[in-house]
Order: sequence, then C-alpha cells, then structure tokens
Amino acid sequence: MEHYLFDQMAFVRSQTLRAAGAVTEEAADQIPDGFRNSIRWNLGHIYVVAERIYFQYLGLPMRMPEGFREQFDKGTSPLNQSPSSVPTLAELTELLSSQEERMRQLLSNRMQEQLVPPYTTSLGVTLATPEQFVSFSLFHEGMHLATMKAYLTLLSRK
Repeated sequence: MEHYLFDQMAFVRSQTLRAAGAVTEEAADQIPDGFRNSIRWNLGHIYVVAERIYFQYLGLPMRMPEGFREQFDKGTSPLNQSPSSVPTLAELTELLSSQEERMRQLLSNRMQEQLVPPYTTSLGVTLATPEQFVSFSLFHEGMHLATMKAYLTLLSRK
C-alpha cells in the first residue's frame, strides 16, 4: 500500500501547479510592494528546497539545473541579482511535475529508514526519516503556495 503522504504531496503539488498556471510570464516576475520575491522565485525556491529535502539530505541524486541555487536558494531574491537566464513558467512547472514522480519512485520503499545523523532544519525541526522529510516539505510548499496566492491577489489590484 502506498504511503498516505504521497497522496498529500500530489495534492499540494497540484495546487502549486494550478497557481503557476494562473499567472503570466510578465506577472511571474512582479514583486508586490513590501515583499522581496516574485511568483517565479517562489516556484523555483519550492523546487530547490524539495530537491534537497527529497534527495540531497537522503543521499540520493539531485537534478539541479545550472544557476538554480544562486537564483532560488534560501536568502536569495530577484531584487539582488540579474541572472543570465531565468527559467520559464513552463520549465518550472515541468521540473516540479517530474520532481514529484521521482520522489515517489525513489522514496516509496524507504519512508521509515533512519537517517544518521538526523538533519535539523533552519527552523529547528529535526528530521530523521524520509517520512518526516516529506511531511516537512508539505509545510514548506504550503507556505510558499499561500504566498503565491497572496501575490496573485495583490497583483490583480494594480
């Protein structure tokens, strides 16, 4: 039987992709007043952090396109950079879609494995199994999904 977190991940990711589909390339780079990032940044950030959570920290191969860490890692902002190439929304949605399937394939039989040593996030949450990593990623992606939805609302008022 498949782990229930895979269904939750599929739901959260489908909502993220739906939000991405509701924005134009131009709007994806707009940053609402008082904020530091754009919808495109949030999508790239979700991808980068999930690569680490699902793959790097568990010793699995990552798929990290060139320049993604520099553009989308924690602490970065489009306000502080001029990357030579920015991924399109279609590229980001394809990466996010395929990432979910890779995660499911690589972790389906490993959800209870113990990670030694455990990993502690910047928020102070200690993660010791793939199950805990996936659960934490749902929180992280949900935060950024809520931010993107707020941005869509704010940008529609301009």
